[in-house]
Amino acid sequence: QVQLVESGGGLVQAGGSLRLSCAASIVTFSIKSMGWYRQAPGKQRESVATISPGGSTSYADSVKGRFTISRDNVKKTLYLQMNSLKPEDTAVYYCNVLSFWGKGTLVTVSS
Repeated sequence: QVQLVESGGGLVQAGGSLRLSCAASIVTFSIKSMGWYRQAPGKQRESVATISPGGSTSYADSVKGRFTISRDNVKKTLYLQMNSLKPEDTAVYYCNVLSFWGKGTLVTVSS
């Protein structure tokens, strides 16, 4: 059974930064693509960033240049560094691998 546990969310002012972490209990962590998704109130869940086993990354246009996804295959942890946060970044952020999802961590950006 795969477990994903997100942490690092919170309340931050616009322009601030947060670093999200996702601890994964998956044996094959290093050979799986992983991603961060978010869901704002009243909106559908959307992809924020993904990272391949080799470290190739992709980002939603709305976060390019502000967010950085990374992974530590030894610690089996996925990260999302979020800088220059905007109120529209407010959402629950979820970690994903294959068909597994964490419970999410809430990020609230005040204006």
